[in-house]
Amino acid sequence: MAQALGLDFGTTNTVLALAQGGSDTGSVRFTSSAGTTDSMRTALSFMKDAQLGAQALKVEAGQAAIRQFIDNPGDARFLQSIKTFAASALFQGTLIFARRHAFEDLMEIFLRRLKAYAGDEWPADISRLVAGRPVHFAGANPDPNLATQRYNEALTRLGFPEIHYVYEPVAAAYYFAQTLKSDATVLVADFGGGTTDYSLIRFERRAGKLIATPIGHSGVGIAGDHFDARMIERLVAPEIGKGTFFKSFDKVLEVPSGYYANFSRWNQLSIFKTSREFNELKSLVRSSLDPDKLELFIDLVEHDEGYPLYQAISATKMALSGAEEAEFSFTPLGKAGNRTVKRSDFEGWIADDLARIEGALDEVLTKTNTVPDQVDKVFLTGGTSFVPAVRNIFIRRFDASRIESGGELLSIAHGLALIGESGDVAQWAA
Repeated sequence: MAQALGLDFGTTNTVLALAQGGSDTGSVRFTSSAGTTDSMRTALSFMKDAQLGAQALKVEAGQAAIRQFIDNPGDARFLQSIKTFAASALFQGTLIFARRHAFEDLMEIFLRRLKAYAGDEWPADISRLVAGRPVHFAGANPDPNLATQRYNEALTRLGFPEIHYVYEPVAAAYYFAQTLKSDATVLVADFGGGTTDYSLIRFERRAGKLIATPIGHSGVGIAGDHFDARMIERLVAPEIGKGTFFKSFDKVLEVPSGYYANFSRWNQLSIFKTSREFNELKSLVRSSLDPDKLELFIDLVEHDEGYPLYQAISATKMALSGAEEAEFSFTPLGKAGNRTVKRSDFEGWIADDLARIEGALDEVLTKTNTVPDQVDKVFLTGGTSFVPAVRNIFIRRFDASRIESGGELLSIAHGLALIGESGDVAQWAA
């Protein structure tokens, strides 16, 4: 039987869901060398394998990619959060063992690995694919048309007969609306790894059918990864040379801050490693006034410490959601890699990001002439919604009894699948 497939291609995690008739959906499960799961880290690793031939690479995705990378230090090329490059015209590809891969190549490879891991769970007859997309893509100057073009190219290669795009918070709203007992105006705040998106929708049931009236959307290219970057800027960057100087003939100049922007986006380190900028950084060591710090920077990049750094930063951030202070531990940094972080300091570091997240909330309420009392339910989804400073944005504006959360990993994919099965996909399409 033909089925609708929902694809939540996330910055951090990817989930696929199948509509199974009516209001039932099921997650597609993936079985790899790392076990069985219904969500996959949006990650890839490539490694040469003599058994596959001189030109062939052993490619893994998700948790299996992480395991291959950790088990083969120096031999595996690791990429994560590839969605952050989707809307960037500056990203024209990356070299992987001397072969250039464009964004659409990486997305196609990732999804083909998921299809292989799904095995018999991958449906033989898919009627349509409904893919999520953020209201605003991540990046300094994101081009949504370019991102859609790249998505289309990758998804078409997989042979889907019909492809639709729905805003991710709209899909989350549709999923949440299945639980409503009465008509309601719902505000969904979807906090991904790279973007924060809002959707305001009026849901009503008429003759047993769920009817939705979109009221407005807004978003901003800021979310959990930006919080990570702020922590790296404060805890790590000064220890690897940010703010230090080098000699250039008779002048003393500051080491370019752009190198540290790359480092703060830990997921970009594997791209930075093969760039001209990294070669320039290495050449600065000889003229640096603090060469030990730059050498540490270079060592961290060359030894692929981006993912371990992400783990350390993520663990600290999660701990701060439940405590006033937490320990940051990142051994490769030496003595500076062990320190106590206060929640109050963390909230100060992310204050500008919080203001932009709240600004996007103001935008959707203002342009739809909606006051908080007119919102019946607020649905928060995504891991960043657990950060107390983020939740406080909504607690200050809406009665706590109206705020709900859940389905942090599954709500978007399952909402997309339900929309695909509803028969009126065009109503929801972005």
